Amino acid sequence: MSRSVRTRPEGSGQALSEAYDTALLDLDGVVYAGGNAIAHAVESLERARAGGMHLAYVTNNALRTPDVVAEHLTELGIPTGAEDVITSAQAVARLISEQVPAGARVLVIGGEGLRVALRERDLVPVESADDDPVAVVQGYGGPELSWGRFAEASYAVARGVPWFASNTDLTIPSGRGIAPGNGAAVEVVRIATGAEPQVAGKPLPPMHRETILRTGAKRPLVVGDRLDTDIEGAFNGGVDALLVLTGVTDGAQLLAAPPQHRPTYVDADLRGMLTGQPEITEERDGFRCGGWTARAAEEQLVLSGDGEALEGLRALCAAAWTAAGDGVCELDAGKALARLGL
Repeated sequence: MSRSVRTRPEGSGQALSEAYDTALLDLDGVVYAGGNAIAHAVESLERARAGGMHLAYVTNNALRTPDVVAEHLTELGIPTGAEDVITSAQAVARLISEQVPAGARVLVIGGEGLRVALRERDLVPVESADDDPVAVVQGYGGPELSWGRFAEASYAVARGVPWFASNTDLTIPSGRGIAPGNGAAVEVVRIATGAEPQVAGKPLPPMHRETILRTGAKRPLVVGDRLDTDIEGAFNGGVDALLVLTGVTDGAQLLAAPPQHRPTYVDADLRGMLTGQPEITEERDGFRCGGWTARAAEEQLVLSGDGEALEGLRALCAAAWTAAGDGVCELDAGKALARLGL
């Protein structure tokens, strides 16, 4: 097993808002869901900012422009400027601009966020495969995006026009539950054409590069709710990450995370930015965090003790990730998670 493989969440004697200069915060499932602020988000972010931490909002959702996102956050009670919002639309527009000449036409399958980002890079958005585009870009267009837009993309891609996608998240959180994301729409065009797009968004390097270029972060902390975008993006960028359990990831998914999906820290919500993180110690009978001890036994994870549920989850992570090494933990954790109410 490589020493680089994370086998347990780390501890921190400092509040995370003091240990890192910039928080790179995902939005859906972290700050808000369905447009409404998630519990404790507004006050936690205010305290982190008041303590000197720079807050930047990094989203794979290419539908809205940075101005609109910033206005929404400000209305929620989180004062934000457009310069503090980085979107996958901006990352994919830069990626396209590096491969086509200025003034080139790009077929847009998505929303206004993509059009604004393309214009920022001196590219011309067009609406039809018959407009002689030199590239196709696809991003989340919201629930009203018509089926005909996928056909338009397919016509151009089938003709050999280079295809780009802002991101490939299969799902997106909403106030009513989990809805199809841009990745589901990308699959429609992929099935129709057999082509593969160049992808810019999390967890891939173009998004991390865009974020660092725009924020100037020296010691960033990624804060997210998704293992396959936020946490893997931090892993690919070589930076630390805090997973919050307010979005799509649950305890079972966390325990089964492969190395690139294992966060540095785990907490219930954004209040975790304002505190230190407890150490996990290895003992003869397993891994201890707070009042809990977790160990791998036969074909299951066993949890003993009592205390805060999150401490028990952190101990279980250490037992599961250590047992899995550089693979995926397949031990049954059902009883242990049920005991924690997770």
